[in-house]
Amino acid sequence: MRVDNFIKKINEIKEKSSLDISAWEDLSIGLMNLVSLEEHCFFSYVRTQDDKFLKMLEAVRELRKKLLALIIKKDDDSERWCMSKHLLASSMRLFEVGNRLLHEGKEKEAKEMYKDSAELYGLFWALNVEGKGKIKINEDSKETKGIFASIKKLLECCIE
Repeated sequence: MRVDNFIKKINEIKEKSSLDISAWEDLSIGLMNLVSLEEHCFFSYVRTQDDKFLKMLEAVRELRKKLLALIIKKDDDSERWCMSKHLLASSMRLFEVGNRLLHEGKEKEAKEMYKDSAELYGLFWALNVEGKGKIKINEDSKETKGIFASIKKLLECCIE
């Protein structure tokens, strides 16, 4: 799909529904942080053997599951739910590594890590927006460099 057709399709969807990608983008970033919080609860439990971290982990996990269900629909037999969680978690981790590299003055390596993080984030949206039958993305398009380029346009056109 050409980028101008992609934007046209997004605008059509926005007119026909209450699609607010900026809110879903915020939610997806929140979900990334909830997955990270689950990991921190786990490691805190392992280090301290304090059961309060297990209780916190369970509470955070239940909230993450509830919020993830707002974006991801279990409407097929695929592994979309689990893939989505891992795409968000991996994207967040690579972003954090990029931040560390940038802080260490390794700008080239940081940019590569940010690019990879964005690609994973784009795959998350491709899996979940396309999976709902609303948007089809052509990864082979010569007009894009990676799937995130198309998703980035989607997110840019929806900014308030």
